[in-house]
Amino acid sequence: MSDAIDYANSLLRGENVRLREVREPDLAQLADWWNDPAVKVLQTLWVRPTPTAGTIDLMRGWNANAGNDAGFAVELLDGGALIGQATLHGVDKNRCATLAIVLGPPYWSAGYGTDALRVLVRYGYVEMGLHRIQLETFAFNTRGIAAYRRVGFAEEGRRREAMFHAGQWHDTVQMAQLAPDWWAANG
Repeated sequence: MSDAIDYANSLLRGENVRLREVREPDLAQLADWWNDPAVKVLQTLWVRPTPTAGTIDLMRGWNANAGNDAGFAVELLDGGALIGQATLHGVDKNRCATLAIVLGPPYWSAGYGTDALRVLVRYGYVEMGLHRIQLETFAFNTRGIAAYRRVGFAEEGRRREAMFHAGQWHDTVQMAQLAPDWWAANG
């Protein structure tokens, strides 16, 4: 029994962050970050604000944890500050999920995203029994790509000039990690 309790207590905890349920008061902050142009350019095809109420509804749905999807708030262990949101969504019969993560700009480049990714990926393989976790990002999201590589994602392909920003065409990058690779690296 103590092994089961230790497992449960460590499951959603990293070195500096923890994943937890998204609470109603979190939604306004998450929506503000989602509408920040610096976040939009890394997450969506269009840099344009969306109505706060609709964005809150979208965030609420992403994090309802209904069906097979798993959505979490990301908070700091030290002090409990909300710093972002992370999900494994679109889980299918092949035990494949798509990963998405958004951190608020004040928390960029401090290692929190990599820590949150490690926790989320571990959760996907150990608790959800996933076989594959995949994602797509823009080629200019070099900070994100570096974090994905640090946690074991490999580039599987590129869609050349698949998106248009700032008057230029950019590639999108498909990355994935398989459970056997994760287990080999993490025991």
